[in-house]
Amino acid sequence: MKRILVIDDDAAVLNYFMIFLAQTGRYDVQTLGDSTQAFDVIDSGNFDAIMLDMDMPVVHGREVLRYVKEKHPHIEVIVITGVEDVELAVESMKAGAYDYLCKPIDEDRLLRLLDHALERSELRTEVDRLRDEVSLEGLRHKEAFESILTRNRGFLRVLQRVDQIAESENYVLIWGESGTGKELVARAIHRISRRRDRPFIAVNAGTFASELFSSEFFGHEQGAFTGATRTRAGFFEKANGGTLLLDEIGELELPVQSKLLRVLQEGEYFRLGSTEKRGADVRIIAATNKDLADEIDKGRFRRDLYYRLNICSVFLPPLRDREGDIELLANWFLDKHNRANAKSISLIDSDVIELLELYDFPGNVRELDNIIAEAVVVESGRSLSSRSLPRYLHNAVSGPRTGASRAASVPPAERKTLHEREAEHIRRMLELTGGNRTATAEILGISRVSLISRIKRYGIDIPPAGGGGPDS
Repeated sequence: MKRILVIDDDAAVLNYFMIFLAQTGRYDVQTLGDSTQAFDVIDSGNFDAIMLDMDMPVVHGREVLRYVKEKHPHIEVIVITGVEDVELAVESMKAGAYDYLCKPIDEDRLLRLLDHALERSELRTEVDRLRDEVSLEGLRHKEAFESILTRNRGFLRVLQRVDQIAESENYVLIWGESGTGKELVARAIHRISRRRDRPFIAVNAGTFASELFSSEFFGHEQGAFTGATRTRAGFFEKANGGTLLLDEIGELELPVQSKLLRVLQEGEYFRLGSTEKRGADVRIIAATNKDLADEIDKGRFRRDLYYRLNICSVFLPPLRDREGDIELLANWFLDKHNRANAKSISLIDSDVIELLELYDFPGNVRELDNIIAEAVVVESGRSLSSRSLPRYLHNAVSGPRTGASRAASVPPAERKTLHEREAEHIRRMLELTGGNRTATAEILGISRVSLISRIKRYGIDIPPAGGGGPDS
């Protein structure tokens, strides 16, 4: 039986809720008329949901709501307010309340809200349980992986490897498709390492042309070149003693690769315009969505730089290969975007989960996050339905088979390469934004320069501009 706490300074209201909810036979109801006792009662009561009057003396409902969301985030709060306080109730939802009820109470709405709130509470509890369950399986530094959610055995083994190599000083190469969580893993490595109290600097290496690389990475003195009006520290100096993540390392031009290799070999560098040597006391983590061995064969990446970076390697599997994680992550993102948009969607319909598990997710976890974010905004019901999913996802999915069986049925020779999948994903995002390259780059989580480079490399035709146009 679910435990419900009703907090209101009006004894008649408390009596009403006690009688009405108790007679349903579905709830164990406790009432509280003194808001000064609210924190202690909430801490000791193991409640599933709270009905909270916002207009109380001494301790206001806002303070109680804030306390619940900070200390007991799995407890859903339904705000009780007078008709004239609807604006306050909406503000409360933005602060984390599940929904609100106006006096006099609509009993049918009350029961519906309670049912949905309790479903959402169960969802949060289950997500937390799964997170704890995963973090206990062989991870010595579980606090470092708080931002990563999985129940997939294969991905858990990847995290265990990360846990093992993180304490060393070795460089690390993380590779995998776009959106698989390379920066999250890099941050976890930093948090475990002895450098955890020093800076973590993430740099999109693919955004810097050869002429800008030295200035941005090594810094420059005032007057070193036209426009250098002041001395500026570079990324190596900013990350001194800490970790420098070089994302999209495969995008570096060959002349830039030579400059980077020299610093990694010698452990020192010069600011532009200076003759003073500076030590490069940083741990390098490089990340890429490219097959660097293939890039070496094609003459686009230096073999010696590859071996310098690839002392410890971590491969992040695509989301479609992480069985069991799509539903888990979808529910996590539902909770995230509910809070961000002051929505109270309680669950995801089963047919939505089926559609998501049939889809290939070339954009991986980042794409799933974007899909749920959009669906939460457009959904008007209490559950996330398939009609709220983007049209391209419906069009991409066909047949009743699961994603695993569908992938297994495709001969290896016919499976798309990483580059083909990436090109497809970029093309689809360009269609979604009407050819707006700035918006597309933002969705993909890459720089506009990198996007344009990939458009040229893959020969992608930009669709007719919509909205702000391709250059907006």
